[in-house]
Amino acid sequence: MTDSAAPTTTRELRSTVTDDGTLTVDVRSADVAAPGPDQVVVQIHAAPINPSDLGMLIGSADVSKATAGGEPGAPSFSAPITEGLGALAARFGQPMPIGNEGGGVVVAAGSSDAAQALLGKTVGFVSGDAYAEYRTVHVMGCIAMPDGTDPVDAAAPFVNPLTALGMVETMRMEGHTALVHTVGASNLGQMLQRICTADGIGLVNIVRKPDHVEMLKANGATHVVDSSADTFTDDLAEALRATGATIVFDAIGGGDLVGTILGQMEKVAMEGNAYNRYGSDTMKQAYIYGGLDRSPTVLDRTFGLTWSVAGWLLTPFLAKIGDDAQRLRQRVADEITTTFASSYGMRITLDEAVDPENVKRYAKMATGDKALITPNA
Repeated sequence: MTDSAAPTTTRELRSTVTDDGTLTVDVRSADVAAPGPDQVVVQIHAAPINPSDLGMLIGSADVSKATAGGEPGAPSFSAPITEGLGALAARFGQPMPIGNEGGGVVVAAGSSDAAQALLGKTVGFVSGDAYAEYRTVHVMGCIAMPDGTDPVDAAAPFVNPLTALGMVETMRMEGHTALVHTVGASNLGQMLQRICTADGIGLVNIVRKPDHVEMLKANGATHVVDSSADTFTDDLAEALRATGATIVFDAIGGGDLVGTILGQMEKVAMEGNAYNRYGSDTMKQAYIYGGLDRSPTVLDRTFGLTWSVAGWLLTPFLAKIGDDAQRLRQRVADEITTTFASSYGMRITLDEAVDPENVKRYAKMATGDKALITPNA
């Protein structure tokens, strides 16, 4: 497709919150912006629903009470917001675009050499509005994939792959030698395991079900502990001894899991050492990067005084490492169908994405049941 024949309209998803406590997500038509010199227009073949997308997509709405609405060609669903409405005041009445990332083919390009080089290429991209048939994206938001890559395989090139790589880079930058990761059976967790296996890094995977233990071990993981097991803390301590892990990346957030992990790190660090009322000198770092559990984070302070708990977010990390981010992006492109391959439990169109029954399903964020939106299907 030449620039003069670039698409001018698209169907897209928008999420709106009103001050009466109603969330509505609808399919609507919108204009496609003509590409500027350093922009391209991507025909989107697929875009995943990541946990990080759900905050904008459904927020704190009670999707168990979702109801269908709209009209043929422009369906929607609505659901009540029963808590936290005040925090959404800045969104009232504003139809917000949704979708952090996607994969597709560049069908129009701006005048710059960088944009023209992407014309006709399969790309993964990050934009914040990927749930649409077409999007105009800056070239720096694109990762060009090897020739022959299926655009569906390119649909998740940023959020999980760069987060997994960012965890490993953070570990190294801060002087740790091994790491712990919660929700190890997730797409991101499986990517992290592949990275650590390839790079010779000790990794402790924490999962929530026995079958997740078997799944990860069948895929090469050595240290997998089940937080639902009666022996969880003992199993965790054993894995920490074996790996020497002193940094954890936690996707759950709420509850006492972070505190438990720090406590077991301290226990292992103090083994064989004399009592010290201030605890060990071993730095124990916890980064919370998700909020699967929205309850308060509970720290019982049984891990001395050499520790830190902080948030971790991909975008500030990439800004921090500057030009070195290109090395990580290139690794993602080179290994998009191997190390960074994603799997999905459901594939849905834009219209199907607002079907209340589908909403209830993908809102659960169940391991192995991730949703992929296919806007042009």
